[in-house]
Amino acid sequence: MSESYDYLFKFLVIGNAGVGKSCLLHQFIEHKFKQDSNHTIGVEFGSKVVSLANKSVKLQVWDTAGQERFRSVTRSYYRGAAGALLVYDISSRETYNALTNWLTDARTLASPNIVIVLVGNKKDLESDREVTFMEASRFAQENELAFLETSALTGENVEEVFQKCTRSILTKIDAGELDPDRVGSGIQYGNATVRRVTQPGQKEGGNKEKCSC
Repeated sequence: MSESYDYLFKFLVIGNAGVGKSCLLHQFIEHKFKQDSNHTIGVEFGSKVVSLANKSVKLQVWDTAGQERFRSVTRSYYRGAAGALLVYDISSRETYNALTNWLTDARTLASPNIVIVLVGNKKDLESDREVTFMEASRFAQENELAFLETSALTGENVEEVFQKCTRSILTKIDAGELDPDRVGSGIQYGNATVRRVTQPGQKEGGNKEKCSC
């Protein structure tokens, strides 16, 4: 039986090496902690269907390598992303200080309209915290980002952070700020009925598995 969904969104998970990007994705998809996590080489991929606001959305999530030597490879995956999780480690000031560079890359290479959620991961390492919640909160406000702290180890707020990004994209579609028909939007129709309802007079869209946006 083929998987049914109303929309497909292309997501990125970006940030320095070692902040827990792969573990966040694994926790989101498998609901368990990835014990033997090594640094991602290039790009890894995962997908999951979530239900929000009476819509079923397939998230196509690209987990990018955080090491500088892979930046030229991973940057090619930014094109046509609808959403991104910008991840730092709350116990590492260095990963927090790098956020501006990652944010610039995302907004320059993906789309000015990309929906980005700032994620302070490793909330379980409270005793080793180097970045306060308030400091990161101010950074998020100044850069018009949503913000949550998570723990890929315990699963705290992991589902919520993906849902938060998804909900923001759906809201922008409903408001007409994002157009799924625009090339490079990072959004595709899954169910042809949604296309008929949201885009009257348009031809029905096919059910595309691969995000070529």
